[in-house]
Amino acid sequence: MEIDRTDVVAEVTAAFVGYEQALVAGDVDRICGYFWDAEATVRFGLADHQYGLDQQRKWRAAQPPLPPGRRLVDTLVTAFGPDLAVVTTRFGYGDTATTGRQTQTWVRLPEGWRIVTAHVSEPLPPDVG
Repeated sequence: MEIDRTDVVAEVTAAFVGYEQALVAGDVDRICGYFWDAEATVRFGLADHQYGLDQQRKWRAAQPPLPPGRRLVDTLVTAFGPDLAVVTTRFGYGDTATTGRQTQTWVRLPEGWRIVTAHVSEPLPPDVG
């Protein structure tokens, strides 16, 4: 298996950038368009979870916009062969020191690169846990 093929990393990076642009814009249709339209698609959020794209569409439509100033740190795209990649990144907003964590598994499907699983979390404050 070829790890980090340049063309695959570039394709997934472009898809991830498009996803992030849709996320910041609050464009529910575009956001959901980056996910695999299947009941097996899973997204775990900070205090939520969705199984299947229909649940995610409903959840996203009810969400307020993201806080302003979203920034990404240490984004890494790792490709495994021609059809699978994992994207990890940390994120924050404005001047806050807190960074969340985000992981997505992308698969090349007949309709293009799609997220099949996603996980978002925030670390506990130092005085908790």
